[in-house]
Amino acid sequence: MTLFVLREYKQRAAMLFIPFLGIGVTLIGSDVKAELPLLNPPPPSQNQGYPALQYGRICPPLQKKLHSLLSKQKWAWSVSVLDQHGQLLADVNGKLPRIPASNQKLITTAFALDRLGPDFKLRTQLVRRSDGVLEISGEGDPDLGISEIQRFAMAALGQGGSRTHSSSEVVQLVIREEPRHRWWPNDWEPVDRTYAYGAPITRLALTSNALELSVINPANRLKHLFESEMLRQGGKAHLMLVDHDQVNNKTVNSVLLHKEDSAPMHALLSLANAESHNFTAEVLLRHAADSWDVKQASWEAMRWLKRQNLPTSGLQIADGSGLSRNNRLTSQALATLLMRMGNHPLAAYYQASMAIAGQRGTLRKLYRGSELEGKFWGKTGTLTGVRSVSGILNTKDGPRYVSALANGASYPNETIGQLLKATARFSPCPSSALTVKQLDEHG
Repeated sequence: MTLFVLREYKQRAAMLFIPFLGIGVTLIGSDVKAELPLLNPPPPSQNQGYPALQYGRICPPLQKKLHSLLSKQKWAWSVSVLDQHGQLLADVNGKLPRIPASNQKLITTAFALDRLGPDFKLRTQLVRRSDGVLEISGEGDPDLGISEIQRFAMAALGQGGSRTHSSSEVVQLVIREEPRHRWWPNDWEPVDRTYAYGAPITRLALTSNALELSVINPANRLKHLFESEMLRQGGKAHLMLVDHDQVNNKTVNSVLLHKEDSAPMHALLSLANAESHNFTAEVLLRHAADSWDVKQASWEAMRWLKRQNLPTSGLQIADGSGLSRNNRLTSQALATLLMRMGNHPLAAYYQASMAIAGQRGTLRKLYRGSELEGKFWGKTGTLTGVRSVSGILNTKDGPRYVSALANGASYPNETIGQLLKATARFSPCPSSALTVKQLDEHG
């Protein structure tokens, strides 16, 4: 995704998000400023008051329709449908772990929103150390671009009303960045790393480390562009790359010269979910876990999941975006997560980040003109042999939390559309008489 698309989408995400929450809006020039309501803080880790998955009674006609649609390919699917109370209405292989592809982002964004809150922003900053050396460090802003580098260069040269260096002086500048072995999760396929969707995950990432393809050495690119910009503005710089976590006592009393903040959490969530932006999802995972080691961050996400009273048997978290094929999720886990986030104090932010059938994001071309258009808010996922769609379907009997994961199925897009339409058709469900025990007996 290009920088232009990121910025254009960020503006659209804000406009879509605001009416969903019912927030007052003030227009100032081209900027949109939302008068955000005071929201409750995230709930305690045990989430005692939230509904849990209930294995009570299945909706017979919906269950029958699911079996009919999946037919001889049931082995390839994991499908679950829950109501707003956590009641399991239909289920086929709901406990079977599957590769989720980008449905993994539903966990990452829920984790990040719960841990970091709606006002969280990523910061990139330039400081002057006590020894006079300048340092630039970042937190993975996906929207960092050339215009920001121009402003940092100006600040480094002391222009704009606060000159700290003469134009003939060589500015000593340290770039703090993650070590190379953390730029990609180890289990990402080498070929994926060459494409824009598999760009390296770094703290200082111009245009999310992607142009038409992945930027393989983003640190060198940043160094080159920064030096070129300093020369263009009449100065010179000597840049040195150091490990972000390297301790230096001279940074303790540093002075902030310039900073750039990212878009707020709701726009970051929308990039990750509605547009399925892998880089943003990976950065959110690391910040929510407070670790840029993807293994440690994944472990923290799993620990968070277990505290949400979700069915976690067989689950594996390997990254934040779903590009790893070592991720394993079940439809019951995802549907329950969606249901519980629907009861979260920050639920509106979470739902507003999703694609909308026939209208927005990765679902904008799907189900257009059908009864699903505008009524299904969800997340798509695609890898070779993998197709997943999970989300919230608004029905006349309230929301339905649906998750469908297919590994190796034929025509999965068409089947998922039929599953969603069947869910809408059988809501409210006729009086239910099929128990979970009977479900197991009858397949």
